[in-house]
Amino acid sequence: MIGKVVIGKSFGHCISYCLEDKKGLSEEQKAVPSLQDGLRHQDRAEVLNYHLCFGDKRELTSQFKDVRILNHRIEKPVLHLTIRPAPGDELSRAQWISIGEAAAKEFRIDQNQYLCILHRDTREPHMHIVGNRVGYDGKVASDSQSYARMAAFCRRMELEHSLKQVLSPRRYLSPEQRQIPRHDARKEHLKETITKALQESKTFPEFEKRITEKGYRVEKGRGIAFEDDKHVRVKGSEIGYPLATIDKALDRNRLMQNEQSLQQLKAHFKMPDRSAGLSKENQEEEQRQEIQRGRRIGR
Repeated sequence: MIGKVVIGKSFGHCISYCLEDKKGLSEEQKAVPSLQDGLRHQDRAEVLNYHLCFGDKRELTSQFKDVRILNHRIEKPVLHLTIRPAPGDELSRAQWISIGEAAAKEFRIDQNQYLCILHRDTREPHMHIVGNRVGYDGKVASDSQSYARMAAFCRRMELEHSLKQVLSPRRYLSPEQRQIPRHDARKEHLKETITKALQESKTFPEFEKRITEKGYRVEKGRGIAFEDDKHVRVKGSEIGYPLATIDKALDRNRLMQNEQSLQQLKAHFKMPDRSAGLSKENQEEEQRQEIQRGRRIGR
């Protein structure tokens, strides 16, 4: 289970995002379920729990604001929690509600206004909890150590609900736990995409075209980085593919192609092997010359 904590200023923006359908999608994509991706984009939000609040987004925003003014000093009264199970985990509606109530208690808003909303617009359904940090007594729920508290909360829920156990962010792990290899599906997919693109490319433009076709943006400078459609940027060096490694692979592919072309010409014209005994640095140039000689003979 993975959790995220955001402290914000606007109840209206947060509640609207959580309750409204996605915009700018085709009718096919908005279908329930979508014909294209099997996800729900229309009526994507199911409210699991209203606590000390009710109504549509305008009514909810007004109610939250009415309580927020009980403390004029607070600049960021919005508590926005996102909780997502690990891939493969499926939770019942009762489990989602139980986890939402437990999260409200963990972050000290269980006596405040909050609502829990289930989203099914991604591969793994996830829950948003929008809470008012300001209570009816004017006191403010603390946001101290919120990331560490969320990590600990997720580990506890995994045990209580028999879910897959996920490693907490590295900063909250013990020295022993930090040595455990972490599986990053996003990086693994990118690595596989780069490997396949390199196998099919001989020049950098060819390689970049194949990577772009898979939905990535390539940044090339002194090094190389890749950005996916979620705007997550990964350096090539982080997954074993720095720019130097990619360039060497492309050079190797070109050399192999030249060798294959040369062997085909030799077999056709019965040309002698002039590259025997030459260093690797000179073989490629000799191969180019022999290919040109073969072409002239062919003409």
